[in-house]
Amino acid sequence: MKLGLSGAIAQRFQNSEITPLLALVGLLMGVFAVLITPREEEPQIDVTFANVFIAYPGASAREIEQVVSTPVEQILDEIEGVEHVYSISRPGLSALTVQFEVGQPRTEALVRLYNKLYSNQDFLPDNLGVLAPIIKPKGIDDVPIVSITLWTPDPTRGAFELGQVAHALEAELKRVAGTRDIYTIGAPEQVVEVRLDPARLAGHGLALDDLRQALLAANASTDAGQIIANNRSIALQAGSFLVTPEQIAELVVGLHNGTPVYLADVADISYGAEQPQQYVWFATGTAWPKDDNYGDAVRGEHPAVTLAIAKKPGENAVLIADQLVNRLEQLRGALIPDGIEATVTRNYGITANDKAQTLIKKLIFATSAVIVLVLLALGWREALIVGTAVIITLTITLFASWAYGFTLN
Repeated sequence: MKLGLSGAIAQRFQNSEITPLLALVGLLMGVFAVLITPREEEPQIDVTFANVFIAYPGASAREIEQVVSTPVEQILDEIEGVEHVYSISRPGLSALTVQFEVGQPRTEALVRLYNKLYSNQDFLPDNLGVLAPIIKPKGIDDVPIVSITLWTPDPTRGAFELGQVAHALEAELKRVAGTRDIYTIGAPEQVVEVRLDPARLAGHGLALDDLRQALLAANASTDAGQIIANNRSIALQAGSFLVTPEQIAELVVGLHNGTPVYLADVADISYGAEQPQQYVWFATGTAWPKDDNYGDAVRGEHPAVTLAIAKKPGENAVLIADQLVNRLEQLRGALIPDGIEATVTRNYGITANDKAQTLIKKLIFATSAVIVLVLLALGWREALIVGTAVIITLTITLFASWAYGFTLN
């Protein structure tokens, strides 16, 4: 009887002494792949979208919509592979979101987006003051795998103080290998607020435009060339930026009767938190344990900020999440002072590991079911042969998946 290709291969290995060794190697390769294959919560698929920000200082929301948002929407909708285009028009800013079809290669999609925008920059008049577009690409790997919420039951503390702690944690958690993007949600930034007094301005003979020009001139730094001496090149910088409230208060904004007028003479200057753009709150229920310092006050709603941490593509979410949580515990009492709590509100490492374990258990169950059915129908020898073949096939498949860069998700 003439054998086919598969039969010829089987006959060649049937009585070969190397066959058991190859089977053992295949089994070990599968065990190796199960142990080291990265585990993720999100699937590795191309879901590409981008946010496009175009600033138009001084324009109203209606002007932004008519002059910027609508024309740009029409241009972006011409790009191949674009599924949806959304826009939000705000005073001074147009925010557009471009969503590509699922499966569109990320790099090619972003290249088409950049080419389309920058090859059509003449769609706006040059003299309107519309700034160049800023493009922020997003994808599946931008989804945070760990979220840490900082909150406090202390009524004397707020989101500003929590934000300072969060920014300090950002630098430390960024040291964990495999992390990609770390940012804080709900933390107001430090700003210097200048509240002008019209009466004091008029009393010193100054106008609002005088102050604007003085601030622009003082808060600037330019390249002033270089000096070459003794075989060395020294770069020169003219001017400096305003850094402290004291520098701003002591800024000379004009002259009145031959006397310098400082900004503090015509305005009230304060240093603190900016007006919040978003709020984060953390709520605890009645089952939350009492605190030694705050008692029952720890239960209820409290101001909070959230640290969101994403990972690099292809990294193991389980290992990175464990390292982040361990590092957070080490920083308690050091960067996280007493009175501020840190709660892990998202941990995709745990869920990814649970789902990977479920997948492996289902593979074991399916293989066992096949072996039992063959055992009942044909006997133990046939069941042993089929079971061995199925197990080795699965293990080699898992190894091949790892070698090609696939993850368990």
